[in-house]
Amino acid sequence: MSNILEEYQALKQSLDGDLGKIERMIAESEHTYLTAEYSQCGTALKGFEGYLNSKDILRKKTRTFKPEDRLFSLSSKSSPPSREMEQPALEAVDSMTPLIFGSKKAAYAQKGYAQKGKR
Repeated sequence: MSNILEEYQALKQSLDGDLGKIERMIAESEHTYLTAEYSQCGTALKGFEGYLNSKDILRKKTRTFKPEDRLFSLSSKSSPPSREMEQPALEAVDSMTPLIFGSKKAAYAQKGYAQKGKR
């Protein structure tokens, strides 16, 4: 019985490693696509309206993208870009927790005391 369990654990580790490699490849390809020179006037994700207004100044301008533009990488919770975006959100929630539960109003509400205007 433990032999089968060890085989499944080894298979899971192998699949997790393969998944990590594929997610890194997707993130790298997505980064290349979003920062490519030909994407100055538009992409398949954002549209190609830039070709209608294509000016030389716009073409020379360096292309920047928002982390939210990573549609494919962010579709997986375990991808590196998804974990990078998740970290600041968790830190923000942690920093707000004392404000939410540490106030006097919250303490009174938790004990069941009556509050003004709430009868």
